[in-house]
This record gives sequence, structure tokens and C-alpha cells, in this order.
Amino acid sequence: MCGLLYGSTRGAGGKVTASQAILKGLADDGGLFVPDRIPALPMSMKEFSALSYQETALAVMRQFLTDFTEEELRACIDGAYDDKFDTEEIVPLKEADGVYYLELFHGPTIAFKDMALSILPYLMVTAAKKNQVGNEIVILTATSGDTGKAALAGFADVPGTKIIVFYPKDGVSPIQKKQMVTQKGANTFVVGIHGNFDDAQNGVKAMFGDEELKKELGASGYQFSSANSINIGRLVPQVVYYVYAYGQLLKRGVIADGEEIHVTVPTGNFGNILAAYYAKLMGVPIGKLVCASNENKVLFDFFHTGAYDRNREFILTSSPSMDILISSNLERLVYKIAGNDAGQDAALMRKLSETGRYEITEAMRKELMDFAGGFAGEKETAAELRAVYDRTGYVLDPHTAVASYVGRAFREKTKDDKKMVIAATASPYKFTRSVMEAIDGKYDGMEDFALADRLSELSGIPVPAAVEEIRTATVLHKTVCEISEMKAVVKSFLGI
Repeated sequence: MCGLLYGSTRGAGGKVTASQAILKGLADDGGLFVPDRIPALPMSMKEFSALSYQETALAVMRQFLTDFTEEELRACIDGAYDDKFDTEEIVPLKEADGVYYLELFHGPTIAFKDMALSILPYLMVTAAKKNQVGNEIVILTATSGDTGKAALAGFADVPGTKIIVFYPKDGVSPIQKKQMVTQKGANTFVVGIHGNFDDAQNGVKAMFGDEELKKELGASGYQFSSANSINIGRLVPQVVYYVYAYGQLLKRGVIADGEEIHVTVPTGNFGNILAAYYAKLMGVPIGKLVCASNENKVLFDFFHTGAYDRNREFILTSSPSMDILISSNLERLVYKIAGNDAGQDAALMRKLSETGRYEITEAMRKELMDFAGGFAGEKETAAELRAVYDRTGYVLDPHTAVASYVGRAFREKTKDDKKMVIAATASPYKFTRSVMEAIDGKYDGMEDFALADRLSELSGIPVPAAVEEIRTATVLHKTVCEISEMKAVVKSFLGI
């Protein structure tokens, strides 16, 4: 098999290997790395149905990360998917209310970001050795709530790395914030900004594109990389669990071999649903990819009108990881539906940067037939969470409730009875207040950890270790800055 190479969605810089793309994070022209082709699955779904999660990960990731040896990949996988996860299955598939919830939150930070961020540090350290990188790698990341803690947990005290996370000071849940600001590790740095996630992400992207800063970093023995979902080393591990989910349904006899399923994903930055799309392109029998948005429904509007427009009010919701108006990973889809035309993609991204808006062509819109979109407002989200609990006793977090509502609306509208897998992206314990208020509004005034105890009583599921350990943890990170100060804060932390 010829090695897969990666190029920028905007066309500059030529081709690089998988390990080089992982190290760089973002292409030099500001584009995202994409493979020069989507590889086919190496075996039948019947064969996949007999594999463990780790074996599935090896089989899928080998197709994308072709300059890693099997031994290197196996070591990365074994290091990532171990007893950090509280279940041997790694991602259980739970049937409730007529659909299958793919529980992606059994890792150390109880959110789906653990699925990729548990392995990214191993991939990155291996990639650095492969490419004789002498610099210390500085992971620079913006978070809307979950990526930050998962990245911090993954990179804490990893030799040869430092990690700096920016988060919107007033735009994450109390549990999410406590998880980040109590993070241990001499190489970790957490900063709250006065602004929203898009402000944090724009600030981080600006630093990646700052040539003067790049020179200063190099002179001090540092180089930037990213742990955001823009990094191909984040996206590839996410493809794995969609392959695994189909295999599990097949193994249980829920579906016949080759039978199509639909997948609904709650998404803001578009990485998680893009991974499902890649799984479909590889050969997993997925019918529709249902993109579930909250009230910040920029993606819903894109799929319905062909226009991407971030010029709108930014709404803080009970599903903060989806409170995003600039969906970075959508660029990879735009590039694909433009017929891999980097010039067309670059022109659209330039329009987005200059005017906050772009519109795709009619021909490109026709390439979106694999996708459907829907959104849930705050009332619908809370009502769905309550209804699923009342009917089944199964507790959703607000992000998964958005997907559950949208998936159910899609099935009712289309009268389509194909099996539906819903990506359950976070533990309800990460959003105890929103969850408990939805289930029973009488918990006003109760503090978050007391709410977690009450949720445990209601659900019968013990409070996760990730919540227990921060209950009395000391706040270690107190830095807060303006958007304009982000670069200065990074330089100060690195001693430049």
C-alpha cells in the first residue's frame, strides 16, 4: 500500500506525512491537513465485529497513519485505551428509547474528547522522534469546555511538551471550569479569557500564523502544535468508534451485514460528525449523518441554505461545548465537496475571514446529500432530557439531549425506521445543574457537588472519579486575560 500523504485544504506547502501533519497541527497557509484520499476499510464489517476496541483502532488508524509502524501504533493504542477508561469496552453502546447511545464519555475527563486526546500525546511524541524534532512542543489550544481538560490530562507531565489552554471565563460549566483550573502538571497552563470560544480560537489561530512569534519560539527551543480537532491526530482516532459501533450492532444481531444505520452527532466544531463521514467514506454502511445543533445553529442554517454566516448573536446555552459560530472542521468538508479544489476552498475561507460569511455553489450543495440537520432550543433540550429519563430512567447530558431531540425529529419527519446511533458526548455529571433542573426544577440553590450526589441517587450510577477528585481539589490556575493579551501571556509562560 502506498503511504497516505496530507496536504492543506488551501493548497500551499506541498504534501507531508501523517506524523508531520500531527506535529504541525495547522498547515502553514492556515488550512487544515487532509489525506490525499480516504482509504478503504481493510476488512469486512463482519470481521470488524469480532474485534476489541483496541484491535479496531489499530486496523482503522493504520490506514491513515501510514508512516507509523504497526509496533508504534500498537504502543500508542495500548497506552491510550487502558484502565484510564472505567469500562473494558471503552465505548459501550446502550439501547434506550428506541435508539443506541454510543457512550463516548468513559475516559478520565468524562467527555468524548478523551477518545482522541488519550492517544494524541503518544502519537505526537512518536512523531517527534520520527522526525528528529529537537524543540519542545508547545500545545496551544482553545476550548469550549471539554477539549481543554482532556488535552491537559493527556499532556500533563509528558516529557518534551508544554500545554497552554485558553477557555471563555464565563462560557463553561462549573464542573468543566473546576476540572481545568485544578489541573496538576508542571508543564500545564490554563487561562480564562474575557470573551467567547470563537474569540479564544481566533486568538490561537492568529498565534499559529504569526511568523515573528514562530521565529521567537524557535530561537528559544519551542514549536507550536495543536490539540484542537483541527489536528488530524485528533480526527483519525474519532473515526474508530463509528466503525466499532457498527461492528457491535452487527455482533449483537441488531442489524444484518450491510444494513444501513443513521448516525446523529451533536456538534459545534464539526470534528465529531466529520469523523463519522470519513467512516462512511471508508465503507461503513451509514445512511444519513444527522448534524445536531443547539441555538447557535450556524451549521443547521448552512445545511439548509448553503450559506455559512457567523454574523449573529452568540448564545450561551446549557450545551456549552457546542456554543461555537466558527466551525473549524467544516473546512475539510467544504474542500471535499468542492472536488478537492484548494483554490475554491481558500477563496471561501478568505470570505469568511473578511465578511463573516460565504455561500457554496449549487454543485457543492448537491454533494451534501449524506447530511441532514436539525437543532434544539433550550426548552426542547430540557424537555428531551426529562422525557428520556421519565420513559427509560436513562440520563442524558444536554449535548446528547440535543442530538436525541434532533435524531427523533428526523425519524418522525422521514418515517425512516433504520437503526439510529446517537453520539453521547459527555457524562451527565459534567453538567449536573442543567441535568437536575431538567429532570426536576426544585434544585435551585444546591451546590454542584451536592447535585452530583443527588444525580447518583436518581440514576443509580456512581459519581465518576473525574468529579470526585475535583470536589476538594486546589485551584492551581488563576490567570485571566483580555483577548488582546493572549500572545503576551503565552510568551510570559514560556519565558520568551
